[in-house]
Formats: sequence, structure tokens, C-alpha cells
Amino acid sequence: MVSKRLFQSVAEQIAELIDEGAYPPGTRLPGERELAEKLGVSRVTIREAEIALQAVGRLEIKTGSGVYVSERKPASLGALPQASAFEVTEARLMIEAESAALAAHNITDEAIDELETLVNQMSSEDEGVANAADERFHLTIAQASNNAAMVHTIQSLWQMREQIPEVKATYEAVCVHDAKSRTEEHRAIFDALRARDPGAARQAMREHFQRLLESMLEATERKALEEVQLRASQSRERFLAAAKFG
Repeated sequence: MVSKRLFQSVAEQIAELIDEGAYPPGTRLPGERELAEKLGVSRVTIREAEIALQAVGRLEIKTGSGVYVSERKPASLGALPQASAFEVTEARLMIEAESAALAAHNITDEAIDELETLVNQMSSEDEGVANAADERFHLTIAQASNNAAMVHTIQSLWQMREQIPEVKATYEAVCVHDAKSRTEEHRAIFDALRARDPGAARQAMREHFQRLLESMLEATERKALEEVQLRASQSRERFLAAAKFG
């Protein structure tokens, strides 16, 4: 089993190129195709790496313009709180619902086209493609809000989602078993944004996270029940073994 996913290694390579001065702050990165050829990976891997670097403040993805090296100080990787998956999701529900409402007022046609592409990618059987599209979908909406504080907060929440082990494991367990619902919910959010309807966008985003919280509760209860059943089975086997040789 590999200890590091490919996109993480690629993200480190891009970060090294930035640190070495190949791509100074404020400059635009080469396109996905050029970077993919340079680093010997797929364009999807480049996209995932860029999203990861955006989440920690190294890059800024500007829909319709390109990917730029951030001129701001990168976020600290060691400053993440000990938050649970439920806490992260509750925060996302409150913040991203309002981000969607703001985006409905400000979103461009280019961002709408980008979101439509990403929703279609979420139905991919390739889990890596679907997850990358999910993350980029939410960050595109954050950027469309035209609120820098909102963008930073949502990027930080995504950093928690991906880098706090318990949170990441919970999300992966829920998303794998509920991929169809996830795609349908994101399409509802997209439809509201395409209609430029702030109220509908806010409600669609809230419903998405409310369903996610419910799925997390079900997964937690299911895991607890499995652990109880396992302990009961082990106790029964020990009892039978003791009775046999007693």
C-alpha cells in the first residue's frame, strides 16, 4: 500500500518549483496539459494537486483565467484544530450555505460552465476524479462569492476535511456509499446558481450538508453496532471454548 497519493507528490513537486523561483508569486502557472507533460502525470492529477495547493494558500485558482502562485503567506499545516467530522460539517453547512447565496448574486457565466463540468465529473466511476470535482465545485462557489474572507474560511475547512485523519476517513466512508445522492445534491445546487436564485442556492446547500450529517450519524451507529456484535461473538466463542474444556 502506498503511503502517499500521487497528487500529493505532484503538489510537492509544484511547491518546490515555486520555492526555487520557477514560478514567482503572482505569476500564472502553465496550463494543465503542459504541467502534465512536464511532470509525467495525467491532467486530473495536476488538477488535484492544484486544488491541494490552493487549500493551503500556495495557489489561487481563478475560473476562466487560470491558476496563479499566491502572493500571500501560505497557511500553516500544523495549526489545524482537533475537530470532529461532525464539527467540520456543521461549520460547512452554515458557512457554505451563505457562500452559495452570495455566489448566486455574483456568479459569472464562466463559473456556471465550470460548475456544470464538475457536476458531470462527480458521476465518474474513478473515485479520484469524483472527489477532485467535488472539492473544486465547492471552492469555485466560494470564489464566485467575491468575498476573500469567505474563500479563506472555506479553504481552511477543506484543509481540515483532507488533513485531519478522523475527518477524512469519515467523509470517505460516507461519500463512497452515497455517491448518487452526492451528485444529485450538487446538481440541485448548480441549478439554483444557474438560475441566480440566492434563496434556492442557500437551501440546496443546506440540504446537502444536512443529508451528509444524517449519513455520518448512520455510519457511526452502524460502526458501533458492528463493534458490539464483534465483542459479543468473541465472548460467545470464549464461553463455548471454556465450557468445552471445563
